[in-house]
Parts: sequence; structure tokens; C-alpha cells
Amino acid sequence: MTSTGLSKGGPPAVSRPTSVPRMVGWRGAELAVRLGLTVGGIAVVALWWVQTSAASLDSAGQVMTAAGRVSGLLAAYLVLVEVLLLARVPALERAVGFDRLAAWHRGLGTNVVLLIGVHVLLVVWGYGLTDHRQPFGELVTVVTSYPDMWKATIGALLFVAVGISSGRIARSKLSYEVWYALHLTVYVAVALTFFHQTSNGADLVASRTARDAWTLLYLAVAACVVIWRVVLPVTAIPRHRMRVERVVREGPGVVSVWIRGRGLDRLGAVPGQFLLWRFAARGHLLSAHAYSLSAPPEPDRLRITVKAAGDHSRALEWLRPGTPVLAEGPFGLFTAQRTRPDAKVLLIGAGSGIAPVRALAEGLARNGRDVVVVQRASRPLDLVLHEELCELSRAGLMTVHGVTGARDQLGFDPLAARYLGAAVPDITERDVFVCGPPGLTRSVTHTLRQLGVAERRIHTEEFELR
Repeated sequence: MTSTGLSKGGPPAVSRPTSVPRMVGWRGAELAVRLGLTVGGIAVVALWWVQTSAASLDSAGQVMTAAGRVSGLLAAYLVLVEVLLLARVPALERAVGFDRLAAWHRGLGTNVVLLIGVHVLLVVWGYGLTDHRQPFGELVTVVTSYPDMWKATIGALLFVAVGISSGRIARSKLSYEVWYALHLTVYVAVALTFFHQTSNGADLVASRTARDAWTLLYLAVAACVVIWRVVLPVTAIPRHRMRVERVVREGPGVVSVWIRGRGLDRLGAVPGQFLLWRFAARGHLLSAHAYSLSAPPEPDRLRITVKAAGDHSRALEWLRPGTPVLAEGPFGLFTAQRTRPDAKVLLIGAGSGIAPVRALAEGLARNGRDVVVVQRASRPLDLVLHEELCELSRAGLMTVHGVTGARDQLGFDPLAARYLGAAVPDITERDVFVCGPPGLTRSVTHTLRQLGVAERRIHTEEFELR
């Protein structure tokens, strides 16, 4: 059935297959990744500890220098972690999910910049106290006379620039393309700062084994970036030969781009996932953008549906048929794999979040799952792809609710616990997928907890790269 809103009475009851707990193996995988990264950090501190003797800490200057050394080692390690998190390594993405990896990446960025600042401050100050010089004079001496320090200085400034560009205010001012270009300089910064670590870092200079292990760690991360961010995407171009088939206007500021290619099933994409897209057209090639599939993938066709939220997404409407397409992925854990094969499902989508919800809903329904979809919009005109969902509903494959009206006009939240619980009486027996603007996702997640939906049954995903 379909409806245009959620009422206290709710829809008629539907058949209810026995509910079973969903698979939770991915939680163990995420824990293993966290543990591995933590162990790496502990190993870095252990390296500093082994190379630091009590005799080298008998003055304030030496204590400061030692503290600066450990902060520098941790900063360098976290930089490698930052790069690895977004190196598109399949094992990491499957274990954690691209959205979580991106969130970890953003969270660690501030810590990296702070540690770099602390490293510079404490080492220079410590050297100054030991040599009985002013900090500024010592800084000039270090930069101009120590091996590879001018490279490290440029690298550190690049890290600071990237950190500033990632701040909330800067992100709101910069275009995605400028932000993306700035972030690419991180690779230059990593290379520039590496050399001073092996030529000046006391912990690495003192031990050939430690230096070799450190170098291998850098080479391993570099190999991950080259393989999964360069080699595989480039070799996929002639293999799949993806091109824009047509562009369809779905609603105000929303378009669907149909992409045709060959052997697209070999990508391994499933409903609910997204890819990073580039189009061989002016303004579209230099930066990758994350867009979800909005229909179950076919062997020779894919579809994405995009809401205009910036220059890039707005310009998709003018893509010409035949435009070559480059894609990385698929990514994301917003899929049926997060549930048991016979679990009932509720999907709640709004804004551009309806794209993965639309694809996932059909994929689940055609596999015999009990599916309810709630689509939220301020106006009926903004219920993008709603008619497609209604067609699936009329075919008896799912139940669909279109919920419209701004909260300030309605005087209440139509997705509040009272209304959502009445419309979906068996909500606690369902796995719930939520995708939409961050505010709506937080609000609905809170509502689901109020209704008693178990935390492990609530699935959300964001795929913002910055």
C-alpha cells in the first residue's frame, strides 16, 4: 500500500515472518582494525622508550626534546594512518565502511596538526635550553643547518594548510574542488617530512632495524595508495568502458544519470552502495564525488540520482550522452548484508538519501523480504523517485509511505515516535536503515531508540568526503 503521511492509526498489519538477530561479524572486524591501529601506536611509543635512556633526561631541555621526539613519531604514524584510511583498501572498507573510515580520517586530522605543532615547539625549545639559545634563533639554526629540515618545514606547513582547510568555517567557504586539490598536497607533505625522520630522528638514526622497519611501513602505505587509488581505477577504464547513456530530470534540482558499460556486474556493487565518480567533462574530471546507486545494478547499466548541492552536482544535468565515466568502488555497508536473510526491514530516506534507500528497497523486496519504506520531504514535489517506489508497492512488493510537510508548518514532527511507531507497529522486529540529511538522521535515530529498536538494528551511513 502507499500513503501520503503517517497517522496515529497506521496502516493495516502485514504478515510477520519470524524475526531473527542480524549478523554482527562486521563489529568484530571493526574492533580488530581499531586494535591493530592502537597496537601500531603503542609500538611507536615503545620504539621511543627503548631508544631513550634515563641519562638523557637529566635536564629540562633534554626532557622537552624527548617529549618532542615522541610527539613527532606519533604525528608521523598518525599521518600514515590518515593516508591508509582513505587508500580504498578493500579489507578496511569491508571491515569498517567508507563513511566510518572518512569520519576517523577527519577526526585524526586535528590531532596530527596539533602533534606536529607540539613536536616543533618542544624540540626547538629543548634544543634552545640545552644550547643556551633563544627558541627563535634555535629554530633558524635547525631549519638552515640540519639535514633535510627545509623539506620538513615545507611539509609541516602543508599539513597545517590542509588542517585549516578542513575546519568547519573553511569548508563552508571553499569549493569541493579547491578543498580536494589542497588535500592532494598531503602526499607531497608526507614525502617531504619522511627524509628528516631518517636523517635527524634520534630514535631511527640510532637503530638500523628501526629505520628499515619505518621505511618499509612508509613503502607499504605508498603501495596501497598506488594500487587502489591509481592502478586499479585506471585499468578499469578499458575493462568497463563506462559512458553516460542519458540524464533524466527527476525533480527540482535532482537528476538521474544513467551509465552504460560492459561487465559492470564484475564491479561487485550491490544495492545501497556508492561509488566515487569522475566524468570526462570540464569541471568533472579532477575530483571524485561520492554518489549512491539509485537502482539495483545491472550487468550493463548503473544509475545514480543526485541532488544539486554545489557546482559539481548542479552541473551533472548538462552531461552529454557518450561522456566517458571513471568510477572507483563500490563502497559502503548500507546493504542487505547487514541483516539476516529473512529479517524484516524498515527504510527511511530523505533528500539525496532516497537514492540508496530506493535501490536497497527494491533489492530486498525482490528477494522476498518484508519491506516498509518511509520517504520524508517538505513538499510533495520533493518526493524524488517516489513514483518508482509506489509502482513496486502496487506490485505487492513493499509498503510505501510518502511523508510531506515542513515541521514548522505542521506544528509537529511526523517522524516522531508517536507517529512512526503507529505506522510501523512491528518496528522493534525490523532492521532499520536511515539515510538523509545529518539532522534528520540524528533525530530519527533518537526516535528509534525511544521506540525500543535495538542499537544493533539501526544502520546509518554518510558518504561525505570532507
